[in-house]
Amino acid sequence: MAFTASFIQELREETSKILAICAELNKEDLFIQKINEVVISNNQNGLLLKAEHFFLSDCIAMYNLCLGKENDKARFTLAYYYDVLRNSSFADEKEVINLNTLVVTENFKKHISKIRNDNSLLGLKPNEQKYFIPGVLLEINDPKYEWILDKYQNFLQYSFDITFKNRKDFETFIGFKGKDKKNENSDLTSISENDSLEIVLQELEQLIGLEEVKKDVYELINLLEVQKKRSSEGLKNIEVTLHTVFLGPPGTGKTSVARLLSRIFKHLGFLSKGQMYETDREGMVAGYVGQTAPKVDKVVEESLGGVLFIDEAYALTQNALGNDYGSEAVNTLLKRMEDHRGDLAVVVAGYTEPMKDFVESNPGLRSRFNRFFRFNHFSPEQLFLIFENFCKSSDFIIDSYAKEKLTDTFELLYSKKDENFGNARVVRNLFEKCVQNQANRIVNLPSLNQEILKTFTEADIPEPKETQRQVSFFQE
Repeated sequence: MAFTASFIQELREETSKILAICAELNKEDLFIQKINEVVISNNQNGLLLKAEHFFLSDCIAMYNLCLGKENDKARFTLAYYYDVLRNSSFADEKEVINLNTLVVTENFKKHISKIRNDNSLLGLKPNEQKYFIPGVLLEINDPKYEWILDKYQNFLQYSFDITFKNRKDFETFIGFKGKDKKNENSDLTSISENDSLEIVLQELEQLIGLEEVKKDVYELINLLEVQKKRSSEGLKNIEVTLHTVFLGPPGTGKTSVARLLSRIFKHLGFLSKGQMYETDREGMVAGYVGQTAPKVDKVVEESLGGVLFIDEAYALTQNALGNDYGSEAVNTLLKRMEDHRGDLAVVVAGYTEPMKDFVESNPGLRSRFNRFFRFNHFSPEQLFLIFENFCKSSDFIIDSYAKEKLTDTFELLYSKKDENFGNARVVRNLFEKCVQNQANRIVNLPSLNQEILKTFTEADIPEPKETQRQVSFFQE
């Protein structure tokens, strides 16, 4: 057999989740308007194409890249996606024997060719727009961009057993420029022309938890504002370093706060642009002699006028590969920090103890990084609020029984946490699992209304102990 009943069940679960995402996209007027503006439509009645049409077209574009590897499993997967996306029809895994017999026929192969030909949409600028949905989501800054690319990667894995080490490898394979399409550098976050200090502080207050961090930020703002006033009166000032160490576990908002800091420094007049450039060891350390310094120069150049955010910075000095390229990166960075001391802030982040060792590993680091922000694990109540925020941003609500189950889940996760607990990342994964469970529950109901489509019930929430087992597995 080319495929099994369990494989068909996997496809059912995957495509159910895709339908749920498409349903959300179809409710976003801006997305539907933008995506229909970039495609040549043969629709004579003026109706707008839905997200499902574009998702299928994008899948076909990826499928066409792999025609040299086309086999019966790939043909069946494409046909399955077509039936779900265009007809909301799911093949029955109980018919696996008949389905395996069907896919080897010439008529089925002709059917696949017809699917490919009839459902490939043509962009107004085909050389620029090959994959419609991620391109538009990126343009309108919609966070579902990440979800969609995950689904596209899964499609290639199901069809051709192709996997990728990271997102960049996947984007390179399919020929999608990714975030480079919006910014010259995919790790660069710029700020709006209409931004202001008041707007930034409102966003800071809206972050869940982080009371100690917020207090540290306000105290830093007070110091910088007084320094400005002293300068305006001709008084001498102590040198205030903007370079900061973020200590704490993953998923606690370190990247978000770094973005806010970059804008705060800009509005207070201590940085000229206020953008943030995010990188890690891979972005700074090369594998060959003489290549590390140029990589560091590049990230510093992109960061001038803003914040350079280095995640898991201790990896630079852990010397896992037995060479000193990481130390070379640190020494080069310290030199550039001195060269551009008036218009560059560096924020290094990671787990508490490794970051303390990192700062102590080099006298230059010790002298430049003397400001520490501590990020703590979110409480069960805060984890629930984060889940609610995901629901609000995606038009979901939680019924009372589901709320009780979620409360039990977050209390259990918090009681079993260790330093590797992912906090908001764990909540995000749980939310996506609930979306999938809800889709599986309602997809075959005879009628669907808005209330059903947007409500999480107790049945959609995984058992608390099962979620804890999943979290423990990934941490290990």
